[in-house]
Amino acid sequence: MKVFLTGGTGFIGSTLIRQLQARGDEVVALVRTLKGAKTLMDDDVRPVAGDILQPASYRRAMEGADVVFHLAAWYQVGVHEFERMHRINVDGVRVVLNTAIELGVPKTVYTSTVAVFGHTGGRLVDESYIPPGRDFLSEYERTKYLAHYEVAAPLQRQGAPIIIVQPGGVYGPGDSSQVGSTFKRYVRGKLPVMVGPNSALTWAHVEDIAAGHLLAAEKGRTGESYILAGPTAAFREVFRICEQVSGIPAPRLWIPDSVAIAGSRFLKSVNRLLPQKIRGLYELVRNTGDLSYLARADKARQELGWMPRSLEQGLAETLEWFRNLKDEPPPMLFSANENDGRVFGP
Repeated sequence: MKVFLTGGTGFIGSTLIRQLQARGDEVVALVRTLKGAKTLMDDDVRPVAGDILQPASYRRAMEGADVVFHLAAWYQVGVHEFERMHRINVDGVRVVLNTAIELGVPKTVYTSTVAVFGHTGGRLVDESYIPPGRDFLSEYERTKYLAHYEVAAPLQRQGAPIIIVQPGGVYGPGDSSQVGSTFKRYVRGKLPVMVGPNSALTWAHVEDIAAGHLLAAEKGRTGESYILAGPTAAFREVFRICEQVSGIPAPRLWIPDSVAIAGSRFLKSVNRLLPQKIRGLYELVRNTGDLSYLARADKARQELGWMPRSLEQGLAETLEWFRNLKDEPPPMLFSANENDGRVFGP
């Protein structure tokens, strides 16, 4: 089939492209610049330079697509450019989804995140969960909430053929996010101290998340949302498993969650006095202590047949990749503006 995809240079997006190619699908990927899409061209994907906010730049390329995957987003915690993040994560979703509707694309898969539920307080929620308030812990969380509940979901209710997928914590080979950098330091013996012992995510390997996108396009019901979240584990437990599968000692010193919470409150209280570039620092600090973004994937398992691998298997593969890494991961694997709806973790 013909696939039009945004966010193809992101962690999930690049993995999804490889899986689409393995099936023999025709892939057209929207990129900001053709120069920045060098790895996509090497993979025999047809890149189209454009801007998600300017449909004229990609309308012709999207026309005739059997499915649109919209993964592009700006994933960063601690950002101070609130307006820019809103344009990408909210306005960009509105423009891309409406363009697909206008062109009569039979099915669009939009990548949201379990972060739209906010801090779940240790509760394992499902797609029916309604966040009790709007006390967002990051601008990323706020913009993804708006895109999910005030853009994509209303279009679904109007009958648009949109399916929403919601990844939880994503990890795996090739990750150049903060989570990936943490694993890289760990396998090199440079992680004696860690933060967020009680912060918990529902972890899924990037290959499984990408496969979940394909299953949503094939078997998902339009108008529905599907959580793609794997096993639940706090960070202390994650590194216990890492030690078990790799033999590398886990961090022995953990900074208490209370320190991160207190530090975030202090930074927020003096935020206006800080240089503009670090005014989002309180977000970053707060997101390292005693948080849980937990959701269950029962619906995806039952309706899509989605089966994520165990943490033991996935972490063994991931740590082996980082252990064998000679150079820095290619920047193309994680782009600040074309990422993919992931929740943040310490």
